[in-house]
Amino acid sequence: MRPAKTDYAEYYQRYIDLIEGEDIINILSSLNKETSDVLNSFPQSKGNFAYAPGKWSVKEVVGHMMDTDRIFAYRALAIARGEKQPLPSFDQDEYVKNGKFNLRELSDLTYEYRLLRESNILLFKGFDQSVYSNRGVAAGNEVTVLALMWMIAGHQKHHLNILREKYLK
Repeated sequence: MRPAKTDYAEYYQRYIDLIEGEDIINILSSLNKETSDVLNSFPQSKGNFAYAPGKWSVKEVVGHMMDTDRIFAYRALAIARGEKQPLPSFDQDEYVKNGKFNLRELSDLTYEYRLLRESNILLFKGFDQSVYSNRGVAAGNEVTVLALMWMIAGHQKHHLNILREKYLK
């Protein structure tokens, strides 16, 4: 089941459009394998590589993907559990800067990402489908639990495409 266009802010349409299929749990599982394959194709020595000045390194892209997965999964959890308080936005550039991902090993980041995704998949599998339509406010926009799950998948696919097109060439 795909989210309705009224389930998320228009900005996220570009991510959701990247995902084919209907079963978000299977999609997230397949993307986890695909992401592991892409990230494992980078040699450790290329972890600090950025394809242009001012762009994130491979490690920073992975760190950003992890931060976003954690934040979106938290939002999904909070809304699934009935949170009524608006959930804050986050400044992705500040998170990457303060994450200091370039000081870590690429293999550790890759492993952490895989475990994070597996954990989030287990979290989402534990949701009763009745909470998929729960609505909350995150980053100033109304969103459903189901939409957040799809946004996670689309955001991941977006960055996988960039890694393939810009970093692996």
